[in-house]
Amino acid sequence: MIEAVAKVAKLFGLAVGLAAGALLAVALNASPTGAQTSTTSTVTLPASTVSTTSTTTTTVQETTTTTRLVPTGTLTTTTTSGSESSSSTPAWVWALLAILAVALVVLIVLLARRGRSGASPEDRRRQLDSAVGSWVSQGWAIETESSDSVVLRRGSDSMLVSVDAAGHVSTRPLPSA
Repeated sequence: MIEAVAKVAKLFGLAVGLAAGALLAVALNASPTGAQTSTTSTVTLPASTVSTTSTTTTTVQETTTTTRLVPTGTLTTTTTSGSESSSSTPAWVWALLAILAVALVVLIVLLARRGRSGASPEDRRRQLDSAVGSWVSQGWAIETESSDSVVLRRGSDSMLVSVDAAGHVSTRPLPSA
């Protein structure tokens, strides 16, 4: 029971860590310090004007007309403030996403193995036989035996050696009769 609570607590901690990492990634990616601004201003002078100067000289047979064009154009200035716009994702964002992906894989593996934590009956029996063998070598005798537990006796003392579904061996003294 305590092991199940510990596993649930570990999984909850991992889930909280994943959620915190995701929130941190979103917050850092959307922060105003990384925002890039650009300002453009345009100054326009009056429209182009053409200045025409005509000079007419009259002589008996010759007429001369001179036209001079003076264009005035539009002046446009562009001012950019802030940093340059960049479409690439910073390296730390990719590193954070990689860490989150690894944590997600670990969570999936832990959840997948949760139902298969028990030992097979053959493994449990081998572990029980090994533990009982060490007690018998110390002078204890087998009184009763079942598939997952053995009662040992030495003089007036007796103890129960058992193995649980996960394969953990436990030993506890029994009250004297």
